Amino acid sequence: MLKIDNIHTYYGHIHALKGISLEVQQGEIISLIGANGAGKSTTLLSISGLEQPRSGTITFDGKELNGMTPDKIVSLGITQAPEGRRIFPGLTVLENLELGAFLRNDKKQIKKDIEFMYTMFPILGERRNQLGGTLSGGEQQMLTISRALMMEPKLLLLDEPSLGLAPIIVAQIFEEIKRVNRDYNITVFLVEQNANQALKISDRGYVLQNGVITMTDTGENLLKNDEVRKAYLGA
Repeated sequence: MLKIDNIHTYYGHIHALKGISLEVQQGEIISLIGANGAGKSTTLLSISGLEQPRSGTITFDGKELNGMTPDKIVSLGITQAPEGRRIFPGLTVLENLELGAFLRNDKKQIKKDIEFMYTMFPILGERRNQLGGTLSGGEQQMLTISRALMMEPKLLLLDEPSLGLAPIIVAQIFEEIKRVNRDYNITVFLVEQNANQALKISDRGYVLQNGVITMTDTGENLLKNDEVRKAYLGA
């Protein structure tokens, strides 16, 4: 579904991604783990078109994404739930969800999908008329993920969905990520510092260090790997 081939991405003179290559197959949950500053978010921004690689190629369903604008990439079926949530704080929960469907015109199905988001995260249904900026951190993260799902993506990019959240909320969000993948066949590419949670739900994982992929294996095997355990799992 997604293939990244030897991309180099820069921030000014900073060489953030140094020739990384990876693949995501349809139906998988893939995790990308690594320390702060390793280049995880830059990888997602490169896929989304928000940062353009200077070299290398990114293809999605056989179409090259290099040079495409972010809105065109979204229209192909890739949506991102960004790090830091970035909801529209002055809009209600409902309005945030409606904006997630801005490229769609199937109004009846949009209404059904909004109701589905309320069943996935009931607290959002209770707060549908509440301004996004008044939600707790966990509720805002639920809204960010739901807003991304309103685009009916083929590939969902999740950037640090557990960041700053209480363990019980983290567990709930990861359960819903699994359910969306399993029940609705949405492929998930997950960037996450919580390596333990990410690898537990992942088919495969990649380890990124200083802009370079240093390891790849199944999620189960990476959880057992001594280097990964020492560096990212506190074991």
